[in-house]
This record gives sequence, C-alpha cells and structure tokens, in this order.
Amino acid sequence: MSGRLLRLVCTAATAVGTVLAPVPALAVPEPGESSVSRLLTDLQRLYREAERATETYNATEEKLNKQRAEVKRLDGELARVRLSLHDSRGAAGRLARQQYQGSTEISSYVRLLLARDPQHALDQGHVIGQLARERAETVGRLTGSERKADGLAREARTALDKQLALAERQKKDRDEVQGRLKDVEELLVSLSPEQLVEIAELEKKGIDKAQKDLVTSGALSSERRPSGAGDRAVRYAMGQLGKPYEWGAEGPRTYDCSGLTSQAWDHAGTPIPRTSQEQWAQLPRVPLKELRPGDLVIYHRDATHVAMYLGRGKVVEAPRTGERVKVSPMASYPILGAVRPDEPPADQASEAR
Repeated sequence: MSGRLLRLVCTAATAVGTVLAPVPALAVPEPGESSVSRLLTDLQRLYREAERATETYNATEEKLNKQRAEVKRLDGELARVRLSLHDSRGAAGRLARQQYQGSTEISSYVRLLLARDPQHALDQGHVIGQLARERAETVGRLTGSERKADGLAREARTALDKQLALAERQKKDRDEVQGRLKDVEELLVSLSPEQLVEIAELEKKGIDKAQKDLVTSGALSSERRPSGAGDRAVRYAMGQLGKPYEWGAEGPRTYDCSGLTSQAWDHAGTPIPRTSQEQWAQLPRVPLKELRPGDLVIYHRDATHVAMYLGRGKVVEAPRTGERVKVSPMASYPILGAVRPDEPPADQASEAR
C-alpha cells in the first residue's frame, strides 16, 4: 500500500465534510450519487474505524503501563514486608529459646524475696520486665507483619491477574487495528488509476472549500501569542516533521496523532493524557475564536483524531498510516472542538482574577 494512495484517500475523505454513518463496504451507489463519492464514503468509514480501534488500543496500553507499575510497586512492598517478617520471626525464635532455657521463668517478686542483695534483684527484675515488653512488641510486630504480608500477597495476585487481562485485551485491540487497516488496503488496491485521479481532484476541491469556509466564517481568532509552554510544545512538534505515522507510536522515530501531541506537551513540561479522547474529556476547552499556538484541535464526534494548532488556520499533525508528520489546513477533518493543556482549572483562574 503506497503512501501516495493513502495520502490521497486520507485527505479526500474530508471532502464529504461531515461524519458519515457506517455503510456496507462497496455498497451500490444511491440514485444521483457518483461511484467516487461512494468510494470516499467507504474509505472514510474504514479509516474512521481504524482510528477508533487505534485509540482503543492506546487507551488499553496506557492502562497496562499503569498496571505494570502497580504490580512492580506491590512486589517491592511485599519483598520489604517479607524481609521484616523474617527478622521478626528470628527475634521471636530467640525469645522462645530464652524462655525455654529458663531465663525468664522466675518472677521478679520471687527473685527479690530470695536475693541476698535486694538491689541486685531489683535490677534483674527491671531487665526481666524490659525483656517481657520486648517479647510482647516482637510478637505484635510478627503478627502485624504476617497480616500485612498476607494482604499484600492477595493484592499483588489481583494486580497481576488484572495485568494479564489487560495484556490479553491489548492483543485483541492490536488485532482489531490490523484488521481494519487490512480492509483499507484491500479497498485501496481495488481503485483504478482513473478513480484515483478523480479522488485527487475531489480532495483538493473539498479541502480548499472547507478551509475557506472556516476562515471566512470568523470562527478563528485573530493571531494570539502562545504561552511559554505552548511555544515549547509547538517547537517540539515541528521538530518531528517528516517522521512516519505509526499507530500506537509515541516517538521518537514514529508517532500516531495523540502520540505526537502528548509527547510535545510532555516535552514542554505539562504531561497530558495519552489518547485524543481523554485529551478531549480531561483538558480545559477553549472556543475556536480564542485559539493560540499549542492548543489542541480535536476532530470527529467521537474525538478520534487530534492535531496541534499553529496559527493562521494551520495545524501540525501525524495523520494516518502511510503519511508523515506534516502541516495541514485546520479544516482537513470535521472539527469537534479545541482544548488547552496549560489552561488553569476554573477555580484557579477565578482566584487569579
């Protein structure tokens, strides 16, 4: 599957201008609808399904990474508790041997009655009492360590089971992405050269119109300066121009759409969620009229694509398989909205005012 074919189809699909409902692949065109338009609809559907599957894979990968860290933490804590338990059992064993040897069998009161030197007996009684307290403390630590070790062992087992389940789910997600991309490839190779020429013409016309409509609508702001972090994020993203798209990738050699944006903002010192859907759900939203470089533009109703705003109606993005990180018109896909990673929460913003 050539990058040229994918580039044509990726951008041409936007000529439809809206999110289309799923339709059967290679369906018979409706009356009045051209075969090329129907092919665009089919390709758009398949690519959207691949995007959705990729974001699902990314979300599972993020959960799996967190779960691996939790398993590692629990294993470390369990190892420390077991070492403490070993020490407590050793101390308890020494006390048991002392008791068996009779070192604490005679009470301090009896020793006082039988002693020739009462003061010496009192001193011995103090020592015996201290040993008794140490024994009680040792037994208490032993019991507590045993309970904690048992609890941690159960937690570690549960965490490991969850990790294994996530790993299995990740494998299914990966297979889903690969299956969707295979569907795209099969449809692409079925296109004739004439159809590709028509798609290219329709692509250019559709992109130009969508971008012109966006700019003339007044939806975009006048030019705004980026924040310091936003400027760093933009410079990082622009430094990745020309690097290949790869689904599930977070750099440094390849990226997918949300891998590029999350790594750019992480480099800028502001970690953000890994997936475009979580970026849309968790980050503060901003009106398009208030956009500034570094903000993230989210696309499609299910938030399955994201790009970084550069200003003047342009974005930098990692588009799709077969493409490379590039600067694109902001209206290349149906826009859902925009978010600002370094926008303070509403309560903090009101306090600052």
